[in-house]
Amino acid sequence: MSSEKKKKVKSKRKKNTQALIRFDWAMKRMLRQKANFSVLEGFLSVLLDEKIKIVNIKESESNKANALDKFNRVDIMVENNYGELFIIEMQSSDETDYFLRMLYGVSKTISEHIEEGQPYKTIRKVYHINIVYFKLGQGKDYVYRGITEFRGIHRNDVLQLTEEQKMFFLSENKNNVMDVKDLFPEYYVLCVEDFDNVAKSSLDEWMFYLKNNSIPDEFTAPGLDEVKKRLQYDKLSEQEKIDYNHHLKQQTFEQNAIETAVFKGELIGLKKGLKKGRAEGEHKKALSIAMKLLKKGMSVEDVSETTGLSIQQIEEIQKQLSL
Repeated sequence: MSSEKKKKVKSKRKKNTQALIRFDWAMKRMLRQKANFSVLEGFLSVLLDEKIKIVNIKESESNKANALDKFNRVDIMVENNYGELFIIEMQSSDETDYFLRMLYGVSKTISEHIEEGQPYKTIRKVYHINIVYFKLGQGKDYVYRGITEFRGIHRNDVLQLTEEQKMFFLSENKNNVMDVKDLFPEYYVLCVEDFDNVAKSSLDEWMFYLKNNSIPDEFTAPGLDEVKKRLQYDKLSEQEKIDYNHHLKQQTFEQNAIETAVFKGELIGLKKGLKKGRAEGEHKKALSIAMKLLKKGMSVEDVSETTGLSIQQIEEIQKQLSL
């Protein structure tokens, strides 16, 4: 290989290994700035397969600074030019009732964005995008979409909007409403750890970044160029670098704490199981001895004293022998 070719390969590798900021920390600090909306717009446009224009960041749980800030969960809420709301949530640690929390989060958002006495036509469309780094349920895919539809129990048809209803919603600036499902919340679950790192689509390229915190040069998905421009570690201020590194350390600490707690729980369970197993084994052995002693004619009282079993237990064995 010529020295010129070697230089090109080396340069390409250097670009591919460029240190990028994790998406969760960027959501906390950088993507809430209007100048960086293009990153989220690219991500949402790829996920929903339509052009998304963000006009506003809405108040959400993670917007509120407090001393109990959690490192294993980040969320952000944005509004597009149709007034639709997008909740983007990242979760690192396992949560058994996560599906129910998704339901609660969307329900709470809908109720908070309609005032008492307002007509139902003012209810916002909500998209809940969940980026999870743990095994959520059982499935073979790594991206799931949840919608609401009404299907006939006899003819298996899907209930549709009338033309009059379509015109009504169009007049209310609900331009994306063509089906009944378009009125209801939509859920997306991105199972990052289940992605096999083979990028076959624009969404796969985003999944690659979310999993590996890097973007190969050949990736062209909308928004990823903005990620490479705006979410570079080297462009952070010194204080931002300190905060970011603290965030990574805290995440590692919390993950280790969770794994340690699980390990200790498993040890305790194992010890209890062994103790219970030994006790059950000893009990079975005592019952066997008691049965043999009774067959030899020993009294109930003497058998009880010898085996440690109660008089009642010995009498029960005696009854079984007499059957």
